[in-house]
Amino acid sequence: MTLRTILKSWVERYFSDEEALILLVVLVAGFAAIIWFGRMLAPFFTALVIAFLLQGVVGALTRRGVPHLLAVILVFLAFISVLLTLAFILMPLIWNQLVGLVQETPRMFASGQGWLDELQARYPNIITPDQMQSWIGVASREISQLGQRALTLSLASLGNIMALIIYLVLVPILVFFMLKDRDVLVGFILSLLPQKRTLLSRIWREMDDQIANYIRGKFIEIIIVGTVSFFTFAFFGLPYTALLAVLVGFSVLVPYIGAAVATLPVAAVAGFHFGISEQFAYVLVAYGVIQALDGNVLAPVLFSETNNIHPVSIIVAVLFFGGIWGFWGIFFAIPLATLLKALIYAWPRSMQGRDEQRGLQAQAPVKEYE
Repeated sequence: MTLRTILKSWVERYFSDEEALILLVVLVAGFAAIIWFGRMLAPFFTALVIAFLLQGVVGALTRRGVPHLLAVILVFLAFISVLLTLAFILMPLIWNQLVGLVQETPRMFASGQGWLDELQARYPNIITPDQMQSWIGVASREISQLGQRALTLSLASLGNIMALIIYLVLVPILVFFMLKDRDVLVGFILSLLPQKRTLLSRIWREMDDQIANYIRGKFIEIIIVGTVSFFTFAFFGLPYTALLAVLVGFSVLVPYIGAAVATLPVAAVAGFHFGISEQFAYVLVAYGVIQALDGNVLAPVLFSETNNIHPVSIIVAVLFFGGIWGFWGIFFAIPLATLLKALIYAWPRSMQGRDEQRGLQAQAPVKEYE
């Protein structure tokens, strides 16, 4: 069997179906647009995520008899209130704590160096002077890079402020119209697609529910984990509670990896403030309990529909999509992995498979996009 025959057989097996070709074109065009225009369209994607988050509330109000426009206005006003609270209360607090932490970093480094000297004196056979110098050199480079990044951030503050203003103006406008004219926008997108879209409809229904549930679930998880962390750190008298709580809250965006990364600043601040003491151990134990409850209780409850993805697949998805699209790639790593899984199971593979598929569809007609 020649290579040409093998390729022809493979194409006929997977791409002889018209819907499969259309779906392939849609996927390629969508991923290409995100890769090439992702930075330019970042406000649009941000608004799309927020609209997904708020659409559930709008739908709940309309099901209770509230007119659609009134429901959109009420939800939008609540969103603006939360946005203003974050912009004028929480963000200045976090920024001030971040500046204080950066200013205190040299003292923390000196304290850590003294702690290493003490360890080396106690265990000279385990920790050698060369190892100590290597650790100190790595820490010095990291602190130097942190200072340079802070300086670069301050020098580029005007551009950052302009970008923030653009987000604060454009994103709410886009969110309002996405909520208000959802049916019109979806209808326009459907008008660009062929009339025959059974495969597209089935995959869209599955992914629409999963992505919407995932976004809302992640939002709830961030709020719960961040709030519990804030009150826990405040109970122990830990400094920079708001900054650390926000860091721990957003660490849930990166499964498995985020919890490990967030442990370092929490342990560093607690060790600098309390020293190697019982209070330091209590903080770490409490933080470990929060992470354990999040991973074993909260996350399974919120994401029961996406827990059938293997942890290895999740980590690979985070690394791959995060490397391509940065923050949004990390945020949507699990939905994108779910999309790939749905595509693998739904993709037509042969004439016999298509006949069986159409027989099942004849018994249970597929509902079109909502």
